[in-house]
Amino acid sequence: MIWKPNVTVAAVVEQNGKYLLIEEEPELGGGVFLNQPAGHLDPGESILQGVAREALEESAYTFVPEYILGIYQWHSASNDTTYLRFAFGGKITNHDPERALDTGILRADWFSLDEINKSLLRHRTPLVMECIQDHMAGRHYPLELLTHYN
Repeated sequence: MIWKPNVTVAAVVEQNGKYLLIEEEPELGGGVFLNQPAGHLDPGESILQGVAREALEESAYTFVPEYILGIYQWHSASNDTTYLRFAFGGKITNHDPERALDTGILRADWFSLDEINKSLLRHRTPLVMECIQDHMAGRHYPLELLTHYN
């Protein structure tokens, strides 16, 4: 058996002291959770293309990654799956409020740090808060660390 982690990408965006989060109800159920705009990397796309696509599909915001926030490995005991998350900080350049969001996404909104802290039990994974803490700590790594070969 060959083991492979699930590669995911996430956009961590802060504006005016609030973070962009999505409220989602996963296909497997379990409730309504908060997460950054994030998802699985699609076949053939670069990591940077993936994070921009996921942000747009889940939030209707156009996200431009400017730096790597971190690379995180997390094992979910509930589904025995390991995730390798590439998280990016960046800026929003556009918003299309008429755009339909991905299946399972209830809404995208801006949350204060206080609201995020009060909702810890609703976070999809512990990586939600970890990424916010790393953002607040000023962790910025250059995008040049990534190389994409076609």
